Amino acid sequence: MSYQKTFERLSGTVCEILKKSPRCHDWEHTLRVLNNAKMIAKKEKKCDMRVVEIGALFHDIARADELAIKGKICHAKKGAKLTEEMLKEDGLNEALIEKVVKCVRRHRFRGSEFPVSIEEKIIYDADKLDSLGAIGLGRAFLFAGRIGAKVHNTPEDAVNSKSYSENDTAYREFLVKLKYLPSKMMTASGKKIAQKRLQYMEEFFIKLDDEVLGK
Repeated sequence: MSYQKTFERLSGTVCEILKKSPRCHDWEHTLRVLNNAKMIAKKEKKCDMRVVEIGALFHDIARADELAIKGKICHAKKGAKLTEEMLKEDGLNEALIEKVVKCVRRHRFRGSEFPVSIEEKIIYDADKLDSLGAIGLGRAFLFAGRIGAKVHNTPEDAVNSKSYSENDTAYREFLVKLKYLPSKMMTASGKKIAQKRLQYMEEFFIKLDDEVLGK
């Protein structure tokens, strides 16, 4: 069977699994990460596009499980195990499986393992880009709304609050995580895109502060 048919079949399986995921980490998020990964891969050193594509496809396979219990498990670690099981069952080459599994296990911003190969770095960056810019703002507000957080708050309330609280706003996500992403990017092209998207977010929150304060 051709790689394209294999990828299409795997895509259908992952799409079905991600139907139980909240909208900020759903199938559409995975498609955006896949598109980001392809974009970065074209500008970086030679890489195995099969690893990049399948790694992007499976990177959040266990995200719904993590969110269901408010982050008490690591979706990257569990996702890596699920990915290995699923790809072995599908009969993929063991060397390919090993590379894809590492992409899934090492893509998380707060993970204990960091990307090593170029494919792992591309997946990491592609995922982070979906947290920045206009789409990043949309996802941040979507997540905040899902957990019942406020629309906006002060920097003090934001940074001194806990996750999944009413002050776990989109602004808090920006202050404690998102604004640091460009400096954490692993590829030159990923970093360049991230910096541009960060500037857009900074300008947005300045404008939001002004409107909240009646300026």
